[in-house]
Amino acid sequence: MKAVIPVAGEGTRLRPHTHTVPKPLLKVAGKAILGHILDDVVHLGISEVVLIVGYRGRHIVDYVEANYDLKVSFVEQGERLGLGHAIYLTKDIVGAEPVLVMLGDTIFKGDFARIVGAGGNYLGVKEVPDPERFGVVEVDGGRIVNLVEKPAEPQSNLAIVGIYCIQDGAKLYDALETIISDDLKTRGEYQLTDALNLMIRRGVDLKAFEIEGWYDCGKPETLLETNRDLLEMAGSRVSVPGSIIIDPVNIGDDVEIESSVIGPYVSISDRTVVRKSIIRNSILGSGALVEDALLDSSLIGDNAVVRGLFKKLNVGDSSEIDFS
Repeated sequence: MKAVIPVAGEGTRLRPHTHTVPKPLLKVAGKAILGHILDDVVHLGISEVVLIVGYRGRHIVDYVEANYDLKVSFVEQGERLGLGHAIYLTKDIVGAEPVLVMLGDTIFKGDFARIVGAGGNYLGVKEVPDPERFGVVEVDGGRIVNLVEKPAEPQSNLAIVGIYCIQDGAKLYDALETIISDDLKTRGEYQLTDALNLMIRRGVDLKAFEIEGWYDCGKPETLLETNRDLLEMAGSRVSVPGSIIIDPVNIGDDVEIESSVIGPYVSISDRTVVRKSIIRNSILGSGALVEDALLDSSLIGDNAVVRGLFKKLNVGDSSEIDFS
C-alpha cells in the first residue's frame, strides 16, 4: 500500500504565516502538521509515500528528506484544479495498488491499522452537529450509497474527514480519469467525492469508518484548538527554574525562558527566547523573541520579535512588534 498526501495548497486563511511557510509545515503541539501525518504513516508500516506539492514545494521536499527515512515520490500540481485532479496526478506511481489518501492539512486519530489491513474500501467519517458545512456520506446497511459536498439539506450528519483507504487503485484512477476527461466539475473543480460517487455507481463497495479524532489546521482559531487538544493528549509535564509552567505545554530545544508564566496550551519551538511574559493558548515559532508581553490565543512566526503588553497577536515570520 502507498500513502498519497496532497500538500499543494497555499493556505490563504493562515496568512501571514503561509507567506513564508507552506501550511503543512506550520507547527502544532511541537511538530509540523505534516510531521504528525507522516508519523501515523510510519506507524502503519507504510514505507512508500507520494506527496503532491505545489506552493513552496521545495520546503516540503527539504523537510521530508531531512526528517524521514521513507521512499517518497514528489508530484507537482502546477495548476490547482481540485482534490480529484491532485490525486489523479499520482496515477502512474500508484497504479493498481492499494492506496491510503490522507489530506495534508488535517491531523487524524484512530485505529487506522484496522482499515488498512481489512481488505475493503473505507472513508473516514465523523458525526458533526453542522453537516451542511462539510461533505457528507449517506449510508444504507453499513454501505455508503452517496456522497454530497456541503448539502443544503443534509440527509446525514457523517462528515467526510479526509482519509480514504482504497484497495483497488485502478478503480479509483479510472473514476478520476472519467470525471476529468468528461470535464465533470463541482464548484469549478474536479472533486474526489465525485469520483467516489462514480465508483459506487460502478458497483464498488465503500464503507464508512468513524474516526476518534479529527483536528483541522486550516485557520488560526482551529490551529490553536488542535494545539490544545494534542497537548492535552500528550499530557506533558515541564518545569523551568525561575518561571511558572502551567501544563500542558510543549517546549522545544534550546529555548530560554526567564521570569515568565507559560501555559496552559502553549507550544514554543526551538531556539525561542521568552522573558518577563505571560503566555497562554499560543504557538511560538522557532527563533522568536517575546519580551514584556501578555499573549493569549496568539500565533507568533519564526524569528519574530514581540515586545510590550498585548492580548492577541497573529505575527508572521521575521516581523517585529514593539509596544514598549
